[in-house]
Amino acid sequence: MTSSISQLRNIGISAHIDSGKTTLTERILFYCKKIHAIHEVKGKDGVGATMDSMELERERGITISSAATNVEWRDYSINIIDTPGHVDFTIEVERALRVLDGAILVLCAVGGVQSQTITVDRQLRRYQVPKIAFINKCDRRGADPLKVAQQLRERLGHQAVLMQLPLGLEDKLEGVIDLITMRALYFDGKSGETVREEAIPENILDQAKKAHEDMIDHLSLVSDELAASFLDGNATVEQMRAAVRRGTLSLALTPVLLGSAYKNKGIQPLLNGVVDYLPHPGDRQYLAVDVGAGAAEAAVPLLASNEALPVALAFKLEDGAYGQLTYIRIYQGSITKGTELTNTRSGRRLKVGRLVRMHADAMEEIETAGCGDIVALFGVDCHTGDTFTHASLQLAMTSMFVPEPVISLAIKPKDNKSTDNMSKALNRFTKEDPTFRSFVDPESNQTIVRGMGELHLDIYIERMRREYSVELEVGKPQVAFRETITCATRFDYTHKKQTGGAGQYGRIAGVLEPNEESDYEFVDKIKGGAIPMEFIPSCDKGFRACLPRGTLIGFPIVGVRITIDDGNSHPVDSSDNAFQQAGIGAFRQAYAKAKPIILEP
Repeated sequence: MTSSISQLRNIGISAHIDSGKTTLTERILFYCKKIHAIHEVKGKDGVGATMDSMELERERGITISSAATNVEWRDYSINIIDTPGHVDFTIEVERALRVLDGAILVLCAVGGVQSQTITVDRQLRRYQVPKIAFINKCDRRGADPLKVAQQLRERLGHQAVLMQLPLGLEDKLEGVIDLITMRALYFDGKSGETVREEAIPENILDQAKKAHEDMIDHLSLVSDELAASFLDGNATVEQMRAAVRRGTLSLALTPVLLGSAYKNKGIQPLLNGVVDYLPHPGDRQYLAVDVGAGAAEAAVPLLASNEALPVALAFKLEDGAYGQLTYIRIYQGSITKGTELTNTRSGRRLKVGRLVRMHADAMEEIETAGCGDIVALFGVDCHTGDTFTHASLQLAMTSMFVPEPVISLAIKPKDNKSTDNMSKALNRFTKEDPTFRSFVDPESNQTIVRGMGELHLDIYIERMRREYSVELEVGKPQVAFRETITCATRFDYTHKKQTGGAGQYGRIAGVLEPNEESDYEFVDKIKGGAIPMEFIPSCDKGFRACLPRGTLIGFPIVGVRITIDDGNSHPVDSSDNAFQQAGIGAFRQAYAKAKPIILEP
């Protein structure tokens, strides 16, 4: 158990694909003496990066599943989760950021702010995670870290503050200039393990002084004490670092550090930045919902204390050698072997048997885990997002955001053995990954799997073949398109049917228009009983019946608002069914005129 909560940091490393997250994590593990040799992502030595423990990850040179580890730096304990960069595995980033206190946003000095950078930034904002930006690959041809910092400001709206300047760029990168201490930092030794401080070279001194003043100007906005000291000419290093920390924790600024993970430059100052600027578990206020409070479900602040009653969240599941491996983040209290916990969702009680700290696919048995720790339990039957608490508490943590799948494949086992094994694989994968779904299409009787992209589904199909010996036939991918309209259209439709005896009659008039606020909205503006009150819900049902399958290409319709303002009924022939049919006819009439278009994911 961590001796002091203030000595603990929980951080995630997130970025666009191929920005160097896993390479950076490998250096962090090396400098923190967690590993004894550096291995590369592409695996030229046949080993591959430590955090890419899955065989498919090493083959493809990408991160597929987030991996957790723990390191020590300057007597601080740092829990690190290395996340995938590919958008298909965005749920791995989502669940990591849900449980972390801070993050390192890695950017490529050449590519800058890219599509997945924007997605990751949106996730960081969703969970209000303080972050440090690390501009990596400053050794590459075309590297321009100052331009990337400007992109952070302009494209992402960050108050990005440069903490360093590069000493050279591209193949002339030698080190970095620390703008707080105003010293040049060089990284010597075979793997850059020795940090050498020297005076800033004369040819870049003026640029460094100007950058230092710009940094002070930004920091003065979050620290009156620093502003006063700077005006008096005696601002201290401690005051500057305190201002950076204050601004980072309040999300008022984003410190920007530079380097090259591949060339072993700038990693130790980044670790110092993690310790000095990112929050410990007690710096952030977390809330749980009191599910025992009935309909009110009051929010309850959790205590960042080892002495409080335990509250933990299961955020990731894996199938381990000894049963299900459940990753948990402890938000309150501590958990020891033998501790009794209750699953708030299911009401089941469990006794903690094995408690482990993860290091990629390796694990270390521990006796106790404290507040803020990220650890794993064995043999616990639960789902992602379940809350474990002391039996006397009825608290639940809010679940993470789960995006909807955007692409589908039809899969078919080739033999009976594969049928049974495919069922086992699908049960496991859908439980582990909320963005991976499977169902049987009632029309075609095909098994359909849905996911976040072709690579996402390709990985799971390959895992079925390797891990479950499933031989599959795979159909063509179907993209989850949507349909919508682009202009407002008035409709006036009468449903009239005479069959001998009581017939069917219903008239509906109104407007079909685009709606940016929700997928569907029904507005009743009927006056004077033009349509009797009991038939208003029937109109709504008829409209809703048209939404699952549009007439353009047969995909669901989204982003529409329907307002009814006139109509007519018959004392004998009007009925619930008549007005439902009128609603269907009115929608189809208006939809064809409203210039429908196709939306891509």
